[in-house]
This record gives sequence, C-alpha cells and structure tokens, in this order.
Amino acid sequence: MPRKKKIAVVVPKYGLVGGGEIFVRELTERLAQNATYDIHVLANQWQSDSSRITFHRIPIITFPKWLTTVSFAWFVERKLKEIKPDIVHAHDRIFKADIATVHSIPHRIWVKEIRRKRIPNFFDLATSWVERKMFTQGDCKYVLPVSTLAARKNREEYPAGDYLVKVLHPGVDERFFVADTQFGVSVRKEFGISESDFLILFVGMNFELKGLDQLLAIMGRLRKKNLPRRPKLLVVGKGNREKYEHVARGYGIHDDVLFAGIRHDMPAVYSASDILVLLSGFDTFGMVVTEAMASGLPVIVSDNVGASDLIREGKNGFVVNREWSTDQIATKIVELAANDERMAAMSREARQAAAGQSWEEVAGKVEAVYERLLRDSGGISL
Repeated sequence: MPRKKKIAVVVPKYGLVGGGEIFVRELTERLAQNATYDIHVLANQWQSDSSRITFHRIPIITFPKWLTTVSFAWFVERKLKEIKPDIVHAHDRIFKADIATVHSIPHRIWVKEIRRKRIPNFFDLATSWVERKMFTQGDCKYVLPVSTLAARKNREEYPAGDYLVKVLHPGVDERFFVADTQFGVSVRKEFGISESDFLILFVGMNFELKGLDQLLAIMGRLRKKNLPRRPKLLVVGKGNREKYEHVARGYGIHDDVLFAGIRHDMPAVYSASDILVLLSGFDTFGMVVTEAMASGLPVIVSDNVGASDLIREGKNGFVVNREWSTDQIATKIVELAANDERMAAMSREARQAAAGQSWEEVAGKVEAVYERLLRDSGGISL
C-alpha cells in the first residue's frame, strides 16, 4: 500500500469565527476526505471534530506585539522539521511554504493604503519581514489569491516572485442555496418588516471599514424618492451600534434601520432580504457576497470588494465606485426596488453564478495543485 502524502496546513486560528478561518476549515476538511492524504494542521487555536486531521499546537509570543508573527513563523519552522511534510500549504505568513493561499494584501500596502499610517510600527515591520521572506526566499511555488484584487496587490509588492499565481475564490456552503421564499418569514416578523418592504441587507464585523456610513447616507436619499416599496436596512454583524443609530436618526431613517447583531441563522436572514449592499473601503474577497448570491440576492458592491470578480454588471448585481455620489449609488437600488421582473431575473443569475463556487469544486482545484507539486517537485527542503 503506497505511503500517504503528508500535507501540512498552516494557519494561526483554525475553524473559528472569521472569513479566513472558515475558508481554511471548509477547504481542509474536504481535502482530508482524500484517502491518499495525511493532513496535519499547525495552528495556535482550533475548533474541529474531524478525526481525519492531526492537529499540532504552535506557540505564539504576543508580548511584545512585534514578536507575534515572527514567533509563529519560527515555531512553525521547528514543527515542520519534526513532521517532515511532503507539502506545506500556508494560509498565513511563515518563512517557507510550497503553496500560499493569500487571504489579504501585502502588509506594507495594508498599512500604507488602507490604514493610512505614516510610520509603520515594529509589528508592521516584523510582519512585512516574515511575509517578504516567504514570497522572495521561501521556495513558494504556487500563490493562490482569493481574488484578482489580492493577486494584483501581491504582484505589485513582489513582482519578481518565482511562483505561479492562480486566483482561487472561496466556496459557498450548500445551506445557502435556499429556494424556499418562506424560509425568511420568521426573520421579517422578528424585526417588524412587512412583506411589501424592500429589505436591504448589510453584513459586516467592522461597520466603518465595510461602508455602513455611506450606506446610511444612501438610505437617507432613498427616503426622499418615491419608491413603490418602502426601503428598510437590516444591519447584521458587530460594530459601534450606538454611533450608527445616532447617524440614522440624523438622516431621519431611524425607524427604517434595524440592528440585528451577530446572527447564527444567516440562510434565513438572506432569504428574508431583497438585496445585499457591501460598500467596503477594502475587502480582499467578502464571503457574504457569494452567500447572498447563493441565496438568490442581487448584490451591489464597491470596486474595492474582491468578490466583484463574480459580478456580471446588471445581470446579477452592480459594482459601484465608492467615489460616486450617494445619489448615483441610490439610483442602482431604485432600479431594482422598482422592477420586480428584473429583480427575479437577477436573482436567478446570482444563484447560478454562486453555483459554480461550491467548496467541493474549490477543494478539487487545490487537489490538482497538490498533485502537480507532488509529481514535479516533491515539496520544499527543510
């Protein structure tokens, strides 16, 4: 019987809350179904009941903070020398990896362009140092960015990296492909949303970064337009609720903005909604977009959202420039709210686009990369 191929999957947190953590869990637990693989997860924290995966706890030194990324990478390197894997698949910054799935943009660009920090601190410098070692000296052979946005930023920072780049969008769980429109009735009843209301959905764990300020301004504009259906906004996630309730009152839309907090019944929440709007200042992908599309929601996203890769303009959603006026973006919502026939057509198109993003298909693409690596190179030399 041939020896199983040992695959080391590296990520600080496995199976916990967060888009990246969910991505790693959904992908890895499907890869573990391959009887020819011996999957080892190297993580500091994990949540899993899989009997097909071997977990290794990796220490992290968090004080001083600049040691966080460096210490994780150093302890990972020690563990890799011990277990001697055939392939190292990194989902975070370490010193060496065969494959790096890129869930973010290069840290230096994040600090400069998104955080707009003039002077990087020791943590930023240390994190960028580990990242640069992986992409320029770490024998990386495949880089799998989650979007073309992430791929472009990675190449801007590391133009000479000797590796192949293949964009690999996150998958979407089958539980979001809900066709029963009655599934979300209980959510509408819970928040006093009538059947005739046009429900706009916002989902995010960072209200400011995900564009809630701009969306509330747009809601203020919608209030002044003569729509056949009253627009309401359901805000799901975590943020400064008190601040945004105050902003909503300022626009005179307090009764139309409903804060739901963190929900564990998202298929029902999507089913209750009419469209998803995500105007992020930056989002490497945005898994809520594919979840909404799988649930049949047309989506409106900013051009800084990586999931815009999946949007066919005017067919299953709209990609808007965040520099547009609130009135310009509000017009896109009006186009949908005032046309039930177009909404239905876009709903079908959204569901069809998401259908090509199953986790099984994503796992199959990664398996193909593994097999090519095993055949051509045999993994990194530790």
